Amino acid sequence: MSTVLYITAHPHDHQTSYSMAVGNEFIEAYREAHPDDEVIRLDLFKLDIPHIDADVFSGWGKLASGSSFDQLSDDEKAKVGRLGEIVDQYVAADKYVFVSPMWNFSFPPILKAYIDAVCVAGKSFKYTEQGIIGLLTDKKAIHIQASGGVYSEGPAAGFESGHSYLAKIMQFHGVPSFDGIFVEGMAAKPDQAQSIKEAAIEKAKEAAKTF
Repeated sequence: MSTVLYITAHPHDHQTSYSMAVGNEFIEAYREAHPDDEVIRLDLFKLDIPHIDADVFSGWGKLASGSSFDQLSDDEKAKVGRLGEIVDQYVAADKYVFVSPMWNFSFPPILKAYIDAVCVAGKSFKYTEQGIIGLLTDKKAIHIQASGGVYSEGPAAGFESGHSYLAKIMQFHGVPSFDGIFVEGMAAKPDQAQSIKEAAIEKAKEAAKTF
């Protein structure tokens, strides 16, 4: 049995959002194809994800210097402890499904906060004399991204900074399999928006069977 983190970064649900609509169809098809797997839904807009701030840095610094967790301030305990829970859940999972819109060529900032929470030395990667090595070499991931224009290819491809950044993070973590499903061009071609979504849904359903 595998554990799947279904990680969504959109304030709207599948009835309003293109990315969430395709993501919902993907995860339902996945459940049907893999009935014994556990799917954990993480709505990042509803989760407590501490930003890395002065309290976090000071808490980490104290722990690195030999202080116990009980010696941290209340704010340090709350933030450092919560970040630890997030990365431990991430590392323990087997598969990751990221769902996000493109906002200003990237993804919503809440997804960046989540990525910051799971990029932890000794957990998802490690430093060695030979360089940085990713530790999640037995995982796989997929990213479903929606955008009003077309950015996966063509003249605007150089502006795309969401999926490409997530691909770098997966490589950084050592994840050997990372794919993308793009729902794009709805604003550029509003008369084709429904057919674009339907085509992406069909692709998502097929991808879910072998994910």
